[in-house]
Amino acid sequence: MTILALEFSSTRRSVAVLADGKPFEAISENAARRTDAFALIQETLNASQVDRRDIDCIAVGLGPGSYTGVRVGISIAQGWQIATGVKLLGLSSADAVAEQARREGARGSVTCVIDAQRQEFYTAVYQWQEDAIHATQPLRIETLSRIQERAARGEAIIGPDAQPFVTRQVFPTALVLATLASMRRDFVPGEKLEPIYLREAAFVKAPPPRFVPT
Repeated sequence: MTILALEFSSTRRSVAVLADGKPFEAISENAARRTDAFALIQETLNASQVDRRDIDCIAVGLGPGSYTGVRVGISIAQGWQIATGVKLLGLSSADAVAEQARREGARGSVTCVIDAQRQEFYTAVYQWQEDAIHATQPLRIETLSRIQERAARGEAIIGPDAQPFVTRQVFPTALVLATLASMRRDFVPGEKLEPIYLREAAFVKAPPPRFVPT
């Protein structure tokens, strides 16, 4: 299966192709360039000598992280499926951070922390056992003071945001995403792809229009 992976949840955006077990990846450090997604995709396809029509599956990092970046990845995947019928997978970017940390040599228990704005953070705890990672605490939102307490206890804290309490800055990568996707078969239709956003959506109903007599 030839996999195209899109990981846009952090400031280090990346695209990867995994074809016949051979990995190829392009990385952009500039998330401010909203139009570079297609350039990254084309760069990776060129490097891997894979044609767009040869893609069997697109794996998307669903966050948490940059809501705009995640939506860009999802939109590309949805459009691609409409055009070609390609299979889609959505994966946690926090899981990709944990796996990337393992590849960089992290061991034992680590807490993945991702900025959720409003002085809150997404957290998940992972434990390495027999060369595999296991989530021992699922994703949830914690306050800044709670994260500071974790740091004061000496917990190993990893994540893509360069906060003072992060002991190891680790970004999710599309290459890791593609590898994780290669072991999955729980494909979903495009309309089922949604960003990981643990807060309840809040809507403010607009007041009815005022009638102004003329």
